[in-house]
Amino acid sequence: MGDDANFMDKKKPHKAKHSGVKAKKKDEKKRKQFPTDKQKNPKAFAITSARSAADRFHRKQDLRTKKHHIPLVDQTSVDEPPPIVIGVVGPAKVGKTTLINNLIRNFTRTNVTSINGPVTIVVSKKRRITLIECNNDINSMIDIAKCADLILLMCDASFGFEMEIFEFLNIAQVHGMPKIMGVLTHLDAFKNAKALQKRKKLLKHRFWTEVYQGAKLFYLSGIQHGEYLRNEIKNLGRFIHVMKFRPLTWRGQHSYILADRMEDITNQETIRLNPKCDRNVVLYGYVRGIPLKKDSSVHIAGYGDTKIDELQALADPCPMASKEKKRNLLEKERLLYAPMSGVGGIVYDKDAVYIELQGSHSHTKENSEQSKLVKEIIEKKETFDQQIKNQEFRLFSDGDVIKSKDFQEKNNESESEEENLSENDDDDEDSGMDSEPENYNESGWNPNEDDQEDEAESNVDESDEEYQEINENNDNNSDEEEILGSNWKEGVADRARDAYLERKSNNQSLMKLVYGKYDQKGLQSNLNNNEGESDDEIGGLFKSVSKKQSQLQQEKQQKDEDDSPFFESYGDGIRNWLSDENKKLLANHFVTGKWKSSEDAEQLLELDDMSDNDSEVYGDFEDLETGEKFEGKESMNDKNATDDEVTKDEKSQSRKRCRVEEMNMTRAELMAKKMKLKAKFDAEYDNPELKDSHHIEGDEAFYEKWKAEAEKQAEINRKEFSGLDEDVRNEIEGFRAGLYVRMCFKQVPCEFVTNFDPSYPILIGALNMNEENVGYVSGEVKKHRWYRKLLKTGDPLIISLGWRRFQTVPIYAKREDDLKHRYLKYTPNHVACHMSFYGPITPQGTGFFAVQTISNNVKELKRIGFRIAATGSIKEVDKSTTILKKLKLVGTPIKIFQKSAFITGMFNSELEVSKFAGAKIKTVSGIRGQIKKSISSIRADNSGKHLSVEPGTYRATFEDKIKISDIVFCRTWFKVDVPQFYAPITNMLLPQEKKSQWEGMKTLGQLKRERNIKAEVDEDHLYKPIERPPPSFKPLVIPASLQKALPYKDKPKKGPLNPKQKFEETRVAVVHSPHEQKVAKMMNMLKTNYIAKKNKQKERSNAKYIEKIKAKQKEEINRMQREKEVKRKIFKALSKIQSKEEKGEKTTGGKKKHFKKKN
Repeated sequence: MGDDANFMDKKKPHKAKHSGVKAKKKDEKKRKQFPTDKQKNPKAFAITSARSAADRFHRKQDLRTKKHHIPLVDQTSVDEPPPIVIGVVGPAKVGKTTLINNLIRNFTRTNVTSINGPVTIVVSKKRRITLIECNNDINSMIDIAKCADLILLMCDASFGFEMEIFEFLNIAQVHGMPKIMGVLTHLDAFKNAKALQKRKKLLKHRFWTEVYQGAKLFYLSGIQHGEYLRNEIKNLGRFIHVMKFRPLTWRGQHSYILADRMEDITNQETIRLNPKCDRNVVLYGYVRGIPLKKDSSVHIAGYGDTKIDELQALADPCPMASKEKKRNLLEKERLLYAPMSGVGGIVYDKDAVYIELQGSHSHTKENSEQSKLVKEIIEKKETFDQQIKNQEFRLFSDGDVIKSKDFQEKNNESESEEENLSENDDDDEDSGMDSEPENYNESGWNPNEDDQEDEAESNVDESDEEYQEINENNDNNSDEEEILGSNWKEGVADRARDAYLERKSNNQSLMKLVYGKYDQKGLQSNLNNNEGESDDEIGGLFKSVSKKQSQLQQEKQQKDEDDSPFFESYGDGIRNWLSDENKKLLANHFVTGKWKSSEDAEQLLELDDMSDNDSEVYGDFEDLETGEKFEGKESMNDKNATDDEVTKDEKSQSRKRCRVEEMNMTRAELMAKKMKLKAKFDAEYDNPELKDSHHIEGDEAFYEKWKAEAEKQAEINRKEFSGLDEDVRNEIEGFRAGLYVRMCFKQVPCEFVTNFDPSYPILIGALNMNEENVGYVSGEVKKHRWYRKLLKTGDPLIISLGWRRFQTVPIYAKREDDLKHRYLKYTPNHVACHMSFYGPITPQGTGFFAVQTISNNVKELKRIGFRIAATGSIKEVDKSTTILKKLKLVGTPIKIFQKSAFITGMFNSELEVSKFAGAKIKTVSGIRGQIKKSISSIRADNSGKHLSVEPGTYRATFEDKIKISDIVFCRTWFKVDVPQFYAPITNMLLPQEKKSQWEGMKTLGQLKRERNIKAEVDEDHLYKPIERPPPSFKPLVIPASLQKALPYKDKPKKGPLNPKQKFEETRVAVVHSPHEQKVAKMMNMLKTNYIAKKNKQKERSNAKYIEKIKAKQKEEINRMQREKEVKRKIFKALSKIQSKEEKGEKTTGGKKKHFKKKN
């Protein structure tokens, strides 16, 4: 136990901060108190090599300039920015819903059973996020890429990156490229740690290739109890919490809303009579981007363009946390807003709102007050108005019962009396008289107001905890007597003066003309009526007013009076502004007056004179010619002030002045502060080496200046309308980003409501004025390298451009050197080309991409593979296009002269020939020519008659004589018209099972495949066998003079006039008799037998010859082997003899031994 007690007594050890605000403060403090190593020994940190120092400097500058971006003016509000949209994107079965549930639980400690539509969460004191899940549908991916600020791209690590991920990256890249973070799941499928590490590295580098080097990739190692690990989710939440976002160009020029709620407010009787009638739909959401105007047109993704019928701002359903200084959010501030997901017991489904109650086991638990109230409302069988009429109330146990019905009748009587009085008042106003009391004026100021408030406060103090009973009948009778018994002649002059002042105050002004009539008197009366209703809680029987409420009301009235821009009349309390006392009251309201203790105009002017002029003219100076020194005169006040200043400065060095002290500084203190700043500036100006010289000026200073200008412009934009009333500001500026608005649309097709699916995002994008038109749009487009097919001109294409998705028919072209757009039948590979289509007018530089189909048909996806067909950007916006196509006109000559010919078959009429007069033509052999004039007839050669020709025949001249077999070409250009086809994609109107199966215009190939139609074969396109008839040459004719000169062998030999015929031509067919046929048959048989014997004999002789040759070859081989053996023995014996001789020479010392030859 003692050990346990000691263990419990141990305190948690302190961990010093190594990073963050506190650590930075400590480092700065140490740096000021203790010198650094560089300050102690500067020589040790000196430059040793100029080249390495330059390389380090260049490296440092490169890293700094990589962080530079073009400064953009941020349009969002700083105080109440809209929630950050975080889209969770990925293929099916990767854990998107689980991740969203875990993030919601991490931030709000709440479990959400089903995720439908956007989920808004308060993350910190200055940040809210909206989580939305993206379906595995290309339409949802397009809408999420257009509105999301951050994308969590989820991937199954066990499978790898799927095609949907690469498609989404291309979509996001075209529409502005939001921040992207990768999340890898299913890592628990790897049992081997080495294989897991290798897989992580491979996926990380592939992800960096697609996004950018160093992109953040999170690893979710596994699932426990249906959730990811808490530390990993917390780490991901921290990154989301502190991430900074850069405003995108398209979103910085447009306002848009991601709707989180939809309601159908159509009259139910109309729906009952006609279920297919158009509906009135209300959409709710936060405004993002630039302020949204009431009269602007919008595009609802998946539906089309429409006008806003009604737009108004609502209270924020998920407000930011309070601005109190605290470390963490309170539990009540961790708000969650997800109306489509059924959070809070309320589910918004299509045209109904469902209240979720407890199940059949609810009787075992204590029902909450909310559920009881809901049950009571459901169980009531009467309408709410009847219940109010039948409501009863008893003040005391023995008292009478007060019924609501009786009280309403009394109120009706009093209202009828007030109407009669108001009619009399109108008559008086027509006659130029006012029936108001004299002590009431337009601005609500009452001279006797202070006395009345004092009396009210005294009455409230006397009855703080008691109720006072008031007799209404006596008050009403007294009021009637005062009104009816008063003489109208009394106070005529006062009423006339009041009427004059009222007319002066109601003069027309620019504010009234632009923003409507501002009735200060009506507003004041409404305030008084509201006060009366709040004070008289139950028909005027009871009244409870606290002192605090009366003070707040008084302060509000004072503020209203100070800020009122209208003419004020003070009734009997008009002051005489010619008197000296009243003049003093107005003196400080001018520029030269004294507004605060630190803003006295006279003192500030004197300080400026003293610091700028007196210090140099009347201060200490020395006469350079005579050498005399003169000292300036100092007053006693100044000397005393300097003494006080020294003592105060010594005290103030220990601490920093607060804002209130700076505002209440005396003249001497202000003078000292100004001189101190001036001395600091002089020191820095005279000694520039004292300044921070770590980086050079120039580009850095220019960038900082540019950045400061953008921030200044953003601050000016925020402050421009900050002083206006909220309603007036919304009318002028529009509904700014961060406001929660309600948008009403009328005449919406019923399919939008009946087929509504909350899992599909509803993106509402505002259109600028020029974007509402439709015309011809031109852009540069490039076929995606992963798309298998070439894009053909005339095939329908689905384009995502701006907020819209639509189908159109593009025409491809190539820009020539002479700035001519030449028609292309197909898109080129790996090269950008020009594309023109009929669609919405969009600003230049806007990116777009194209797909040929958006359906999720499995067979179609397998055939296509990668769906992104092409990407590009808008280059030109015009009402017309000029695309030219090549056209070759072909003609043939019918009559040829020396250098001219008649050509036919090229034109159909004389009018066409006249249009092409002077055009250049060319033959196949390359002879150039020119069209001259059309002809109607030609002259025959022999008879001289004129023969008619086909219409369109013309005369042409050429460089040289052409042949009759030549073909003449005329190269021309003609304009190709772009088809006016524009069909917005309306997948939001389709049923839920068909939302991803939208189909528009089909290509010719698709129609042929569906109907099994084969292409018609043109005979001219088929390969035919080549038939070349033998050439027929004319006989060679040699002149007689040339024959005489030729030698005899080359002279043509003249044969007989009637040469003999060949034997085959002269022979006659012989027919044998039966006997002769038998004889001939027998002879054939004998001949055949003889030939067979000869063949066998020849074969036998050939076989014998072959055997003989083989035997001879075998004998030759044996002979060669015998010779080889003999040679081997001989050479062996010789080698032994030679070796013995060598040994003998070594033993005898070199003397030779002679051996006798054996016989």
